[in-house]
Amino acid sequence: MGGIGASPCDLDGKFAPQIAQLLATPSLQSAQEYYDELVRSKKHDGVRVSYSGKHGKGVCANRDFAEDDVILKDQMLVGAQHSLNKIDCVVCSYCFRFIGSIEFQIGRRLYLHSIGASTGSTSERHCHGSDVGSSTSCSGSTNGNCNAVPQEVIMSLMDGDTSLPFTDQFCLPSIVACPGGCEGELYCSQSCADSDWDSYHSLLCTGSKTEPSRRSALQKFVEHANGTNDIFLVAAKAITFTLLRYKKLKRQPASHESSFSLLMEAWKPLSMGFKKRWWECVALPEDIDSSEEDSFRQQMRDLAFASLQLLKDAIFDPECAPLFSLDVYGHIIGMFELNNLDLVVASPVEDYFIHIDDLPESEKEEAEKVTGPFLDALGEDYSVPCEGTAFFPLQSCMNHSCCPNAKAFKRDEDKDGHAVILALKPISKGEEITVSYIDEDLSYEERQAQLADYGFTCACSKCQEERPI
Repeated sequence: MGGIGASPCDLDGKFAPQIAQLLATPSLQSAQEYYDELVRSKKHDGVRVSYSGKHGKGVCANRDFAEDDVILKDQMLVGAQHSLNKIDCVVCSYCFRFIGSIEFQIGRRLYLHSIGASTGSTSERHCHGSDVGSSTSCSGSTNGNCNAVPQEVIMSLMDGDTSLPFTDQFCLPSIVACPGGCEGELYCSQSCADSDWDSYHSLLCTGSKTEPSRRSALQKFVEHANGTNDIFLVAAKAITFTLLRYKKLKRQPASHESSFSLLMEAWKPLSMGFKKRWWECVALPEDIDSSEEDSFRQQMRDLAFASLQLLKDAIFDPECAPLFSLDVYGHIIGMFELNNLDLVVASPVEDYFIHIDDLPESEKEEAEKVTGPFLDALGEDYSVPCEGTAFFPLQSCMNHSCCPNAKAFKRDEDKDGHAVILALKPISKGEEITVSYIDEDLSYEERQAQLADYGFTCACSKCQEERPI
């Protein structure tokens, strides 16, 4: 990266030794103790994290698994729904379960699309990362015609005044408001609202209970992230997660450690993720020539710095100053770029319309008189799932294989944001559990080219068989 100069962030130089400690690879003993405790506390008895000189850390089976067995349901450490996806799906901001009712989900989506259509903004909305190196996809467009449904009918769906047939078979949790009064975060239960507040949101809430100048600064940060790349929102949650853990550790009566020692302890869960600076590891977009690579990566760093400055204006804590360095921020974002598993939760609206379609002909005909106009208005994209980015502490330890024995896959009963790992074939106790980071049906050359972004050359049995002599 010869074209990128010195860091524009003064904290990078001022706290260089502390930053180096934060970003250092954890010792083998420290990492093993962390993962052993994580597996024990979450009761993931079927797996263990182990280390080898060949691949570093990996996940091994702690018992035998049959094909299609659930190996693991891994709760995310940090995650967020994509900003644009919030137009289509209302989910709990902590567990990402769909909330409200089928009527509310349909009505709200049609309402927001009707507003977008009337202003011409829906189809022209900025897709995060299309010009700033993000790998996120975006929804938010529909091939339906929401204007075909009268506005008063849409409002009555949202208000609960209109009921659709058979929705009593698709009950969703009631909506619980944010404790701080912001409208952007909603929950499926008071428990999730409290957990989110304690873990992340109390420092990121833009509600009426937040001090006005800080609220204004937070709003500017969120607007910048929504207009450029919403991976910054996930990075902010990682920082607030660490800050709040630090404050909790500091309050403990027996704590006599230095502030930095407490910060290192608070940072530990995030220290385990594989990290590179975002602007160095993000894939070069296809429309950018290799001769412009240095310029592109400089722009990425400048974009991250602009985001960091806005976040610092809102939540900077001098006791945790190294956490707000550009080097640390860049590594956090890079961690999500390299380790993230897409957060996906299927829409119950899809299940609902499939149920209507599967009814006996006479019932179906009667029901479709009511539901048909709404399905037509939603269009082909009626079944948009909740989509986002998340970091899963155990799933992220799983190594790649082009002939994996497991996969991330949501079953019909998996209604929240957990990562669900299923066995693709029988797995014996002690065997390593592998997943594919890419489409394993690609050619050998294409697979190796994509895996180069992860920093390794694959030597799995499939690659050894297909490797040109």
